[in-house]
Amino acid sequence: MSVPRRCALIIAASGCFLLVAFFALAVPAGAFAAEDRDPYRYFFASGTDDLRAELADAKHGGKKALFDRKADKTLMVEIMKEHVLNRRDVQDFYHQRFISFSINIYGAAPFEDFAGRAVTEKTFAQATGIMGTPTLMFYDLDGREIVRLTRAIRDPNEFMMLGEFVASGAYRTR
Repeated sequence: MSVPRRCALIIAASGCFLLVAFFALAVPAGAFAAEDRDPYRYFFASGTDDLRAELADAKHGGKKALFDRKADKTLMVEIMKEHVLNRRDVQDFYHQRFISFSINIYGAAPFEDFAGRAVTEKTFAQATGIMGTPTLMFYDLDGREIVRLTRAIRDPNEFMMLGEFVASGAYRTR
């Protein structure tokens, strides 16, 4: 290959590299990775103060169940919030199948439980026998507990598999 032709190929390749580099810098960083979003804004139902109303909304919206994360300020809760619950794909997956809410096991915020009784977050958590956090609970559309897991899930795929386990009804036979 002649020197001028070799130089032309190098210049063309360099130009392509510069063009690719330009577009890579022009595209927002989130376009190449899973988008992170605030779990309290995008994952959990805002203002959940009436669980019977949440059940009615779930039935009307074709949801499979209610998902409840009972939590406090522990490292495992924060890890799950930062590595699983903040992901757009996880949020979309759960939003399609469940109404999700979070209960602070020490909280004093009042709401109505599934029976319509006025309770606080703390009394509701105590009534469900919480032994540690995070505790992940699913309730059927009649307000009965159907699945409970007391541990953090660090892998978004594992968390979505748990959701599919409940949404598909597989929990009934396993």
